[in-house]
Amino acid sequence: MAKDVDLSSREWLDLVFEGKNKDFGAYQIRNDSARRHNKSVLYTIIGIVAVAAIAFAYTSINKYLTEKRLQEELLKQQQIEAKAALEEKEEEQQEIELPPEKEKVPEEEIQSSQKVTELNVVDDKDVKEIIRTNDEVLENKEMVGSQDVKTDNQLNLDDARTLKQEEVIAPPEPPKKEEPKPEAKPEPKPESNEVFKSAATMPSYPGGSGALMKYISSHIHYPQSAQDNNISGKVIVQFVVEKDGSIGEVKVVRGVDKALDAEAKRVCKSLPKFSPGKNANGDPVRVWFTQPVTFKLQGAN
Repeated sequence: MAKDVDLSSREWLDLVFEGKNKDFGAYQIRNDSARRHNKSVLYTIIGIVAVAAIAFAYTSINKYLTEKRLQEELLKQQQIEAKAALEEKEEEQQEIELPPEKEKVPEEEIQSSQKVTELNVVDDKDVKEIIRTNDEVLENKEMVGSQDVKTDNQLNLDDARTLKQEEVIAPPEPPKKEEPKPEAKPEPKPESNEVFKSAATMPSYPGGSGALMKYISSHIHYPQSAQDNNISGKVIVQFVVEKDGSIGEVKVVRGVDKALDAEAKRVCKSLPKFSPGKNANGDPVRVWFTQPVTFKLQGAN
């Protein structure tokens, strides 16, 4: 029976409040509860529909704006490509070579050719006298006779015609032989100032290493300050043997004492010329030379 009862119906409400004061607030609340429930459901549905409409409108607007932006970018890209194609076409048209213009013949050459033509072209009917060569004229002068004797004016006229004929029929000058151009001498290679640590032929002292040690021992002076302080040792000196065998830069590679180092450098600088070092081609080169100088006190072990 309880399943058939509608708790929201007025019959159930009257049954509950039968014999009770219906003016009490609970009766009115129970009486209006169905209407409130319906309003709540209606407002909820309206809210859901409104939210869905707003979401749909936002999605549609966003999609429209995106498509519009893509269309604008596509149109802009097409305009750029069309402009580039137009510029490329204009450049191709500009690169088309025009046909070369015909060379104009100088007026002087035209005039000279016309003159030669006037001398060569002569009609037979206009020839009044036979043009003689120089040999024929000389033969006519040597012949004696009244018929062959001509006046000076006639001879001058014949000579002039003969000269004109010689000018026309003169053979062309042989081509001039071009003198052979002197062969260009190869420029000398710039000398290299590089200092080598080793060479195909190392520098050598005249007389060998024995003569070198003899020179150093005979020219070295043991500094007094080193003797007083009982300082001895071996100083390693390096110096450059130049291309002419002279001594160039001198430096101490391993020193012992300032006074001993300075004396070793002084002796090496005073060395006479060496036989210079040479490369594989036999050309002299600058080479570093290492020389130890030993300082030893008398009586010291």
